[in-house]
Amino acid sequence: MKASVLTMLIAFLVVSCGPSTQITGSWTKDDIASKGPYKKVYIAALTPNANAQKALEYNLATAARDRGIEAVTSQESFTRKFTMDNQPSKNEILDNIRAQNADAIFTVTLVDKESETRYVPGSTTYYSPMAYGGYYGSFYSYYNTMYPITYDPGYYATDKIYYLESNLYDADSEELIWSAQSKTVNPSNIDSFARDYTEAMLKELVQDGVLKE
Repeated sequence: MKASVLTMLIAFLVVSCGPSTQITGSWTKDDIASKGPYKKVYIAALTPNANAQKALEYNLATAARDRGIEAVTSQESFTRKFTMDNQPSKNEILDNIRAQNADAIFTVTLVDKESETRYVPGSTTYYSPMAYGGYYGSFYSYYNTMYPITYDPGYYATDKIYYLESNLYDADSEELIWSAQSKTVNPSNIDSFARDYTEAMLKELVQDGVLKE
């Protein structure tokens, strides 16, 4: 019973530690320095999931504003809601962006998702009686201490992996000036994922010379 409870606890902690976002690749336009600095960015999370869109756009916009860059999100600028069967036209999107006087466009979209099952091997924990600084006066106390205290059997865990692409465009020319691909493993909830993703994007943007330290 002790082992099964401990195994479940470990599995819970692994999942609840929060998402892990890694950059898997990035590209920066050679003459990006001639394009900036951008003063206002339009942020659009291209997803039909309204909660994910709100969390991503909010965190990205907050990060931009913290760096002195004005930001407007697609949820803020579009007054009507869209569905998979009712998407805005290209001209409608561009007119909306330009009406906000944004000079840069940042988009993020989910390009793939997959599940991977892995085996987590069991483990046995021993305790040495001498580690506690003394001898034990009875057979049972010695036996009880030397015997494996816990044995956690192996179990199978399923990892949820999400692959995203993030692009930065020049609003006037619509030209792609920066792009990054990332993967997030086991997001525990949308809000923590959005925070973790935003932090990873900021680090990469600085590293690639798109943003200053």
